Amino acid sequence: MNAYFDHNSTTALRTEVLEAMLPFMVRQHGNPTSRHSFGRTARTAVEHAREQVAAAVGAYANQIVFTASGTEANNFAIHGICSNLEPAQILTSAIEHPCVSRPALAMQVADSQVKAWQAKSIKVDSNCNINMTHLQNLLQAPTNLVSVMLANNETGVMQDIAKIAELTRKHKAYVHTDAVQALGKIPVDFFALNVHAMTISSHKVGGPLGAGALVLDKRIDIQPLLYGGGQERGLRSGTENVAAIVGFGVACELALSNLTAFDMHTDNLRQHLETGLDKLNAVIFGRDGLRIPNTSFFAFTNLDGETLVTALDKVGFAVASGSACSSDSDKPSHVLLAMGVDEDLARGAVRVSFGMNNTLDQVQHFLKALEHEVTRLRNLTAIAA
Repeated sequence: MNAYFDHNSTTALRTEVLEAMLPFMVRQHGNPTSRHSFGRTARTAVEHAREQVAAAVGAYANQIVFTASGTEANNFAIHGICSNLEPAQILTSAIEHPCVSRPALAMQVADSQVKAWQAKSIKVDSNCNINMTHLQNLLQAPTNLVSVMLANNETGVMQDIAKIAELTRKHKAYVHTDAVQALGKIPVDFFALNVHAMTISSHKVGGPLGAGALVLDKRIDIQPLLYGGGQERGLRSGTENVAAIVGFGVACELALSNLTAFDMHTDNLRQHLETGLDKLNAVIFGRDGLRIPNTSFFAFTNLDGETLVTALDKVGFAVASGSACSSDSDKPSHVLLAMGVDEDLARGAVRVSFGMNNTLDQVQHFLKALEHEVTRLRNLTAIAA
């Protein structure tokens, strides 16, 4: 049996999405800035997609700035917002994706003024929840931006962004949230979250790779990401990837209509998985936190996660050892270390993230394969010792 259990990494392109994209890949090749009929058709398609994406997150179409990825949108948020402000603190949570934490650090390194930027990390507790007391203490110093992800890509734990935003706004700082892992899994409402900027991405919700967006409060002053022909209201110049944007729009519309079914289906799969994991004495991370429904992050003591992931792949199960964007690193998950997990146990981490096409039968076969591989690898370790 072959089963793909790595939907937090990327998802398959939905058939409806591909069908919507194809005309703009093979027949309708107008540049959206051109005045002729081909260009006008492309422009209409981009603006319709903008409306679809906005509707999926409870925003207005003119708040959507299309980018080439979630990573680009996060970099845009950090650099764009802070570049128009006097140097102060940039606060990011200790569990952020590197495409948030590294741009913040880059701002700190790049500034050679006496009054320089300071990138600081907000602590989390053992359940992967933001330590609000630590955030409160950090905010006593001048702060320009706080960035906290809505749902963690490894543990699946969700943060109370509205509460974080309320506290942050009291200290006159801007708030950004990376909602890439939340979109399509839970309801996401830009205004209810009370943030100034939010990042989303296409390929996490059955859309194409190469499309993302930054959702912006219309009152925010942000430095352009790219200069050039003035596309995306002058904030992100460059000829639009029309096919990918069209696909992003359709994927968002489908995801929004499918939220309840996704929640019920994937949560049921996870419950069966974690019942089996308990019988195998696995440690499940973030289990006592509020999680997106499709994600389980676990480990077995004295067992290397990368080795287990490889073994499971050979018997037909695609799982992850953490963030796909950091899979080239031999370091334990920074998320687990921030949660206070022992380094040796953190090295054993394995992530399962379900999608709508996964089944209970696949979960049951996975648990049998997992038990076999855990036993086999431990026996090999015992022999080697």
